[in-house]
Amino acid sequence: MPVSMGDEVMTVALPRQSTGPRTGAPGALGSPGFSGSPGGLTLLVVEDDPAGSLAIPELLDASGGRVRVRTARNLTETERLLTDDVHCILLDLALSDGTAAGGAQEESGDELDILRRVLRMAPRHAVLALTAEDDAERAAEAVRVGAQDFLFRDELDGRVLSRAVRYAVERKRADLAQRQLTESRLRAQENARLERGLLPTPLLDGSELRFAARYRPGRSRALLGGDFYDTVRTADGTVHAMIGDVCGHGPDEAALGVELRIAWRALTFAGLCGDQLLSTLQRVLEHERSSDEIFATLCTVDIAPDGRRAGLCLAGHPAPLVAGGGRGPRLLPHHEEGGGPALGVLPNARWPRTQVELGGSWSLMMYTDGLIEGRVGQGEQRLGQEGMLGIVGNRMAAGLRGEELLDAVLAEVRGLNGDELTDDVAVMLLDRG
Repeated sequence: MPVSMGDEVMTVALPRQSTGPRTGAPGALGSPGFSGSPGGLTLLVVEDDPAGSLAIPELLDASGGRVRVRTARNLTETERLLTDDVHCILLDLALSDGTAAGGAQEESGDELDILRRVLRMAPRHAVLALTAEDDAERAAEAVRVGAQDFLFRDELDGRVLSRAVRYAVERKRADLAQRQLTESRLRAQENARLERGLLPTPLLDGSELRFAARYRPGRSRALLGGDFYDTVRTADGTVHAMIGDVCGHGPDEAALGVELRIAWRALTFAGLCGDQLLSTLQRVLEHERSSDEIFATLCTVDIAPDGRRAGLCLAGHPAPLVAGGGRGPRLLPHHEEGGGPALGVLPNARWPRTQVELGGSWSLMMYTDGLIEGRVGQGEQRLGQEGMLGIVGNRMAAGLRGEELLDAVLAEVRGLNGDELTDDVAVMLLDRG
């Protein structure tokens, strides 16, 4: 190949290198070899001129170091040579379909099919299209298809090609960074939509009850998990509250939690409660879940219009706690009966409704199991319901109520765990008097 030496040009052979198997995403943004690495840039030339007339001049990177050059005669070699330290591909658009495949000739009818195949093979690499000077229209189309730039064969001097390689690499970096930013914004928007669906505004107009709630995602997730809750007041004055947890974490589980919450609200306004409501929710879950292994736990409470009594249904969910009447926090119900299996576990299951007395002045706290599954100290001991009762009792004895109480309880549970809790936590508080 010609090497620029001032005004003189000398010809040297194209270097042909082989490497071992690929070790990761080639040229990935943030990987050691994408840009500005200590080892300099590497260019992979894809061309199949049997006469070897394609002359690649010596190339220099921004720091004056030599750009390494590899060559591939077909797409099979191209894929093998796309290791982590390759930064840019110079693709000869004259590469034939048959040579590209490394086998028999196949007519695709698409003159840019080779470029499209390379772009699919190397989505995170910068690609330069190489074509003849009289084929400017195809060169421009190559950029529209996805190449970072195009070059004419007659322009392959060292300065032009070096600059084109560096610019193509930086342009690809910028494109990838912009794509990551866009994806991050989309994830944030999706997170906000899921949050609005999972954590709605309570409908308590006309009720004397005070409402507070908190949600904390587990430390290993960016999106919300499957925890959800809701509270509504129906026309007869009954206040209905619900909290639940879909097993697993991620957008599918969160979406299922939204569906169950909306279904619960609709069924509640339609007059269903207790076993009839939970049986219907189980059918919803069975139709909407992505796998037969998915289940959901649920706790529902319906508080009578006078505020002194409530009906409780448990579907594999931790029992809520109540405090009031001169007594400290305690679990409801006080016995093991009154519960049923989680939704989606047993067909034709039943969920009996337990009647509980609340009294004139009380606080009712409903929560998901993330609150009680944190560790206490460095060992394997879990906080558990008894530990949670102690924390809530101490904070209430100190005069905390409502949102201040929830914030203090969550802070102490995280402190005992020594870090953010692994599981998501949703907690809801209703107060009377």
